[in-house]
Amino acid sequence: MKTPKKTLVIGASNNPERYSYLAVNRLRSAGHPVVAIGLKPVTVADVEVETEQKPFEGVDTVTLYLNPTRQKDYYDYILSLHPSRIIFNPGAENEELAELAKQNGIQTMEACTLVLLSTGQF
Repeated sequence: MKTPKKTLVIGASNNPERYSYLAVNRLRSAGHPVVAIGLKPVTVADVEVETEQKPFEGVDTVTLYLNPTRQKDYYDYILSLHPSRIIFNPGAENEELAELAKQNGIQTMEACTLVLLSTGQF
């Protein structure tokens, strides 16, 4: 297995029909440490979903499940975590945040976390 990458899922949900729910479960199944932020304090897999922007340490990857308008409230927060990369899942593509990330030395990807995991590219 590749090195585990601590991943922050923003837009996490406990609705089994949501891609963010599947992502948390598959990230955990693949052995990655996961922290998550969502609208409601729920548990997905063994991950407590936070409702506040907590100063998580050691986040390698931020994977977004929010539309660009909702992401604006998270710009400074995401940049403050200094992740290695941000994954913009389908529907979350955001040129403005991608440019800010680039200016801060953060790699960005327009990709699907679920596909990256299933193809061993995560």
